[in-house]
Order: sequence, then structure tokens, then C-alpha cells
Amino acid sequence: MPAFDLIIRGGTVVDGTGESRFTGDIAVKDGLIAQVGQVGGDAAEEIDASGLLVTPGFVDIHTHYDGQATWDQEMAPSSWHGVTTVVMGNCGVGFAPAKPDKHEWLIGLMEGVEDIPGTALAEGMSWDWETFPEYLDALEKLPRTVDVGTHVPHGSVRAYVLGERERPGAVPTEEDIRQMSAIVEEGVRAGALGFSTSRTVLHRDVDGEVVPGTTATKEELIEIGRAMGRAGHGVFEMASDMMRDWDEFGWMGALSRETGLPCTYAALQSIAKEMPLDEQISSMRAENDNGANIVAQIALRGNGIVMAWRGTVHPFRLKPSWKEIEELPWEEQKAKLFDPDFKARMLAEQHDFSEVNQDIIGLIMVVCGGWNMQFEMDPDFNYEPTAAESILERAKAAGVSGDEYAYDLLCSDDGKGFIYLPILNYADGNLDFLHDLQQADDTVNSLSDGGAHCGTICDAASPTFMLQHWVRDRSRGTISLENAIKRQCSDTARLYGLEDRGVLAPGYLADINIIDMERLKLGKPWLAFDLPAGGKRLLQKAEGYVATIKNGTVTFREGEWTGETPGGLIRGPQRAELAEAAE
Repeated sequence: MPAFDLIIRGGTVVDGTGESRFTGDIAVKDGLIAQVGQVGGDAAEEIDASGLLVTPGFVDIHTHYDGQATWDQEMAPSSWHGVTTVVMGNCGVGFAPAKPDKHEWLIGLMEGVEDIPGTALAEGMSWDWETFPEYLDALEKLPRTVDVGTHVPHGSVRAYVLGERERPGAVPTEEDIRQMSAIVEEGVRAGALGFSTSRTVLHRDVDGEVVPGTTATKEELIEIGRAMGRAGHGVFEMASDMMRDWDEFGWMGALSRETGLPCTYAALQSIAKEMPLDEQISSMRAENDNGANIVAQIALRGNGIVMAWRGTVHPFRLKPSWKEIEELPWEEQKAKLFDPDFKARMLAEQHDFSEVNQDIIGLIMVVCGGWNMQFEMDPDFNYEPTAAESILERAKAAGVSGDEYAYDLLCSDDGKGFIYLPILNYADGNLDFLHDLQQADDTVNSLSDGGAHCGTICDAASPTFMLQHWVRDRSRGTISLENAIKRQCSDTARLYGLEDRGVLAPGYLADINIIDMERLKLGKPWLAFDLPAGGKRLLQKAEGYVATIKNGTVTFREGEWTGETPGGLIRGPQRAELAEAAE
């Protein structure tokens, strides 16, 4: 009988600790790493990794697969990009606890905030749960290519307790807060990795109402945090507009010091936020210097919108001519869009802003004509375009208006052209500000939103972008390979108490990527209509992933799913049973 189940031989090992790479072998037995270094003996399977990188599987802590994880075993697109663990239930949205009369409301909340088609969620989910522990039990029934962990989401908890009283500005009673805290404590004790909320006006349900956490008081949030403290573990995760008078860092710091638990928030550069990013970071560090544990989640590229005729957003959606055709089948739409007379009429029309929420009117105007902030997605588009590459400048060079250039661009590739609009993280027209943040111990690489924003982004490809752009190709300054792998593996895992993964060492889970860095390349995005009920999602694959291994089982070879599903549900913090290297 072979000594090992799998041996990966001769690869360039980047072990996730931040230490220097080395050439060596990795042996796997019973789903765990058994040896690292020079491995003797034989195995049921051997993979020659000469000239290739061998890294831990990526741990993505900011996803929204809450519905998809109940029906989909492949867990694409995250699983296509070397991810072997996802944490979902972020931003206060999810599907448990859920009373039967709130299913449609929760779907509308997720559809509005995360742009996941409500029809897909309604058809795909079985709803064979009501309480949060029952939701975990339902997740546990389905094996997958990745492990999944989740937060208890504020929106679901509030809806469960307040019922019809849940409205923007609703003030829960002391008894309401007691019940919410009890639900969160029960969920964390059952295995949730934390609790999440959202406090930004950008997050709205399908009817345009702000999400439940937006108007929550710090007293409500602290009491819920204390519930996690009683359970003994958990991360408090939040998205926020960071208004100064909310004193978000003050109460997060106090909560963290009292409970000993980490708080983490979405740290994004935005011209719309009252508190700029550098002030957020300095405020966080002041609290941490006073004994708190607050961690900033940073994105590695501009957060924004990929616009297309068939996407959720494009610059002409508020034109009367578009309103005439938006319900038509695509082939009929395309025939109209390619008609020169229809094009001329649409370009001559004014946008109809009459029904736009005034809180986001500035954003909508940028979508409809901010050509200096919009970019053509060329075949080799690198997500850090310069001002000279904007639609405004390209239109000038072509001698046409920005409107016409954008229209023609969307019509390119048989109507499948894309425009990139980075709304957040691109105020400077570059990503320079992220360079130092990627060296910091109080930040983690995050905010991929895997599984969400189906018609507007595909940032689930962030781990690939990190390696291709930030490590290998960036002309304005790269980061080291060792640091990048550490940040996407052990750093993200440790934040959530997942100490059994993210490192290539004996006793850790055999979650492994084998990567050809020379071939690594993001593919062109495309819109697929493969969700339940024909729901759409923007997808992006990559070349260069030779193999992805989960719990010692190869799940992907050269980007193709093997059909294996060794992943499952994570319940609470995980500890590695560190083994001595086998003789």
C-alpha cells in the first residue's frame, strides 16, 4: 500500500507563513499534509510541480454564497480562482433565521444589496430551515468543492424579531434587543463564525429601502457583540458609511476590548465618505493601540461596475428609448440597438432621473455620463487604467462624443462589449494607496463579494488578480509573492479562527494550489444565464491553475472541475492537530 495518498514533487513552495519560498515536496495523507520538504516513499498519485508554484488554498472571507451554497456544489466562480474556503453572510444579509412569511422579504433584501437575481434565489433555495442552527444543518447536507463558513446576518435577525415593525428607522425595544442577542448567541454556539451588519446608504433592498442595520444604535450593536462574547468566539463584520458622529471606531474598540473578539470593516477609498480612508485607518490604529482588535478589510482593485447591455447597469438605462425595449428578448433588443436610426434617437434623448433616489443621484449621473471615470475593457485590461485610457479621451481621439463611443463599445463583440466604472478605491486614478496597506498587520485582503453583484462585477477573481497584477505585472510597484500568499491564506484564515488551514505544514488541511505563474492570466468576463430560473451572472475564469486540491482531493485540473466535492461546512473556530513530520 502506498505510504501517502498524494505527493506533489519539486514545486516552488510558498507556504503561507510569509517565509521565503523553497523547492520541495509535499506529501498528503488522509486529507492532511503529512510531510513538507524532501519526501521519500510513494503515493497513490504523484504530481510533478517542477517550475510551478505550490501554495495553500486561498481563504476568501467576504462572499455572498448564502443562497447558492444550498444548491451548488461547484461554488463557481470563487472555486475557479484557487479558493478552497469561503466565509459568507457578510454585510448583514442572508437567509437565516427566516420565518416562512419573510422568505420573499429576505430575497428582496439580498437582491437589492447584492444584485443576486431574486428569481434564482426563489427557485434555487429549498427553505428547509427556520432557525439559524437549522440553516447550518441544511448547509451541512451538501458536499462542495470548498468549505463554507458563515455569519449570522443582522437583516435576518431583525426581520425575525421585529416582523412587520422592521422599517428604516425602526427602534427596537430592550426586549427586541434581548431576543436578537439570544438568536446571535445561539447561532454562534451552533457554529457561525461571527455576526455581520451594514450601515451604508448604498445598501438598499429591491424596493430602494436602506437595510436594517443602517439606523441601528451602537447600544443594539454592542449588545449583539456581547452575545458573541458569551459564546466565546466570533468576528463582528460591518460595512459602514463611517459618519463621524456615529463614532464607529469608538464603539468597535470598546466592544473588542470588552469581549476580546475582533471587529472588522470594509475599508474603501471613497470620495463620498465623510471620513476618508487614511482617517479611518488612523482611527482604527488609535483604538488598537489602546487594546482593541479591529481589522480593516481592503480590496485590491477598484470596486465598481462592469456595464453591458445585458448587465444590471449600463449608461443608457434611463433613456426613454431603452425603456421601450428593456423587456424584449435579447435578439430583438440587439436588432434595435444595431439600427442606426434607433441609435441616433437614443443618443439625442435626455436621461430620465425623475424616479432616482436623491441619496444616490450623484452616482447615477456618473453612470450615465462620467466618461472620464469609465474605461473600455480591452482583451488585456488590467483593472488599473490611466486617465488617457478613459472613454472621454478615447472618444476625443476618435472624434466622437463620449455617449457615441460608449454606445458603440457596448455594441462591440456582437453586443457583448464591457465598460468598467470603478466607483470605490479609485479616487486617485490608480491603486498606489493600497501598496502600503498590503504590508500592514491590521489589514486583510478581502471584499471579493464572491457570488454577489451577479450582473455588475466578478471580483471573485481577486486572488488571481493579486498574483497576476500585484505580484507579477504591475508597473507602478509590486508586492512580494510570499506576502501576497500569506495575506490570502493564513492571514484571512486566522482572523476567523481557522487555524487548521492557510499554511503548508504537517497537520494542516491539505488545501493546496499548483500554479503556473508564467501562464497565469484572467480571462475575459462573460455573462452567463446559468443560475436557477435562467438568472444571469458575470463570470471570469483564469489560465494557469494547474490543480486545486481540497482536503487532499484534486477538485480542479487546468481550470476544469473534476466532479469531486470534498468540502463541507465549517462550524466555529478550527484548530490544527500539528503532526510531526512522518519518518
